[in-house]
Amino acid sequence: MKVIVIGCGRVGSALAGLLAAEGHDVDVVDRRPRAARRLPDSPGVRFHEGNGYSRTVLGTAGIEHADAFVAVTSNDNSNVVSARTAKETYRVPIVLARVHDPRRADIYRELGIPTIAGVHWTVHRIQRMLLHRHLSPELTFGNGETLLVRSDLPDYLIGRRLTEFDVDGEIRVVEVTRAGRSLIPAHSTPAHAGDLVTFAVDATALGRLRAFLGKELGT
Repeated sequence: MKVIVIGCGRVGSALAGLLAAEGHDVDVVDRRPRAARRLPDSPGVRFHEGNGYSRTVLGTAGIEHADAFVAVTSNDNSNVVSARTAKETYRVPIVLARVHDPRRADIYRELGIPTIAGVHWTVHRIQRMLLHRHLSPELTFGNGETLLVRSDLPDYLIGRRLTEFDVDGEIRVVEVTRAGRSLIPAHSTPAHAGDLVTFAVDATALGRLRAFLGKELGT
């Protein structure tokens, strides 16, 4: 993946180092040139001085080819502006933004941008959200331990009971949208072609759900 990280504080620098260690291509943007000292000495990480919503800076960072964009500065206003620019102007597939004031989370939600609670979420949770591409959370609960995610079903699951997809304590099917109508599945409800299924999933089980659904989704 090519990931652009806005903000080179403790979260941004740690995330950049983790992603680079896994072989991803990372560009980090920060207004403070001294912030570059936080970054690891890695050919997979490049630093750019400037604002995260500057089109000139974003162009230099290669945003037109970015697979993901993460805004984790200490300023909510900067994060929402840069995240909105990435999503609406450059159509970056995955956009995440840090939020310090929980009251601002609704702004991000209206824009379709998943949020990261700055104090409680860890770098590893951000990483999971980036890597499980088609499982972007619709809602998060608590400090992010439980997520609601929606996904189409691969063809090999059609005809099986939806309750077969449950994994005790980790994954549970809580809703299915079928032909435009929502229903709560009964024990015997089978999966139909075209179903959009909502899963409640423990954040640590995203990889398991992704592997389960990814056999024919190409993820």
